[in-house]
Order: sequence, then structure tokens, then C-alpha cells
Amino acid sequence: MARSLPPFPALRAFEAAARHNSFTAAAAELHVTHGAISRQVAALEAWVGVQVFHRHGKRVALTEDGRRYLGAVQGAFDSIARATAELRDTGVVHVLRVNALPTFAMKWLLPRLSQFQRLAPNVELRLATSNGPVETLDAFDVAVRRGPAHWPDCASGYFLDETELPVCSPALLKRAPIQCANDLARHVLLHSDTRPDAWRTWLAAAGVTAKCRKKQSFDHFYLALQAAEDGLGVALGPLPLLDDELASGRLVAPLAGPHLDARGYWWVARREVADVPVVAQFCRWLEEQASALPGSMSATG
Repeated sequence: MARSLPPFPALRAFEAAARHNSFTAAAAELHVTHGAISRQVAALEAWVGVQVFHRHGKRVALTEDGRRYLGAVQGAFDSIARATAELRDTGVVHVLRVNALPTFAMKWLLPRLSQFQRLAPNVELRLATSNGPVETLDAFDVAVRRGPAHWPDCASGYFLDETELPVCSPALLKRAPIQCANDLARHVLLHSDTRPDAWRTWLAAAGVTAKCRKKQSFDHFYLALQAAEDGLGVALGPLPLLDDELASGRLVAPLAGPHLDARGYWWVARREVADVPVVAQFCRWLEEQASALPGSMSATG
């Protein structure tokens, strides 16, 4: 059955005139004359058999029927605009430039990226890693950094908690058991230059009294974590970034606590692109992935 629809030019004229509350402004927007808008609105009123505008000389105002109709017409126009944008985007490849912290990228983001690719097959994600401040990056759409912090000219949102706990290989633990925090004094503690105070803060929170003199340092955190997997010592591992390693048994956490809260992860989008659909989609996806973790306390902000 054919739909009974009024002429589209009459609908466009009505919507523009109602939005501006002026035939003159509607004419300027649609690049027609005032008289053309008046004739199109009159044609619509004749077609529906209902007056949609009160006319007072050169001034116009919507009737109650006109106000109700405007809501329906604008909703329909919005739906058509969205559907048209989606149709035009079919097959178009959108480039998304993401800059993430190296350890976060390796341990948390990369294992999940295939899910985002299935969700957004027309997005070409270009991933770079850096520990540098956001304001020093040459080109990016979305960055992932620990925060909170001040990121000038950017929108941001918190999406993932992090806690720190000692981790090591099962083989190392078998050779030298760790039954309490003071037992760490017998082990090599693996440090990273990007988190220089992490061990000192954790040991103080655990109330360790024994002197921990053995240490080995790495310039990147992910190297310290790999060294822990290889049995070189004990690293202060970030959860949930190491969930897969702990679940598979490549790493073990010999102590129940304390789980020391660390700075969480934030997405940071350049303000001029923050509302671009693919950028907003990726930021929402990060939040959804974090909130789906078992026992997650993650929240957006």
C-alpha cells in the first residue's frame, strides 16, 4: 500500500520556517524567496487540511497542531540524514590514529583489537606507542594515557582501573618461595624507568622491613614484565593488564596483597575530532571492553 505523504518541498519549507519561526529566515536558508516559502506552507496546509501557522502581518507562529507536527517531521528528517550518512559511508575506509602507552598496547589493547575490527570493518586503525605527553605528539586522533591529568584542547574519559601486585614466573617461585612480603628481600626486584617509584610505594604499603637490595632496571615497563616471565626476578605487575598471563600460568601472583591502586587509564581525543563518529565509536568501545571485565570497577568520566 502506497504511503500518503505530502510533497517534500512543502515539508522542507515548513520545517525550516518552524525552526526559525520566520518565513524570511527559512527562505534565506533554502535559497528561495519569501513568497516561495509562503506558497509551500500554504500548499502543505491545504494538503493536510489543518492550519500549522498563525499569521500576524509579517510575523508567524506555530499553531498547537503545527508544534506537534514539527516534532514528527524533524524526527523523520534526522532519521533520513543518519541513514544517508551511513549509506554514503558504505565501503569508505576511515583512518583512526591511536597513540597508546607501550605496555597497555601490548598487554591489553592488541589482544582485543580483532573485536574492534569486526565491529568496525571500514576502519583502518594506525597504532603507535609512546610514553610522551599528549601535547608533544605529532599526529593522533585518540591517545591512551594514565591519569587524571590536564590535556589541553582535548576531550577525555576514564575507562580502566589499575592495581599493582608482585608477579613472577612459576619456576622462580618454586626455587625460592614467597610466603610473605619480606621474602621479596631474597629476590631480584625488576624496576622500570617509566615507573621509578612503584616498588618503593608498594613495599611501604606492604610494611616490608627487610632490605631489598637486589634490583634490575629496564627502560620500558613491558621489558620488566617479560623479564619476570623469563624468571629473572619479581615485577610489580599491573592488573588487569596481566590477566591473560595469570590465567595461563605464565605468571603467578604469590601474595594476596596489598593490591595497590595505581593511576587508571583514560582515552584522550583531540577536541576537533572528538565527535567524529569513528573516534567516538572507538572511545565507547574502550569503555565497553573495560566494563565487561570480571569484577570491573571501571567507570566513564
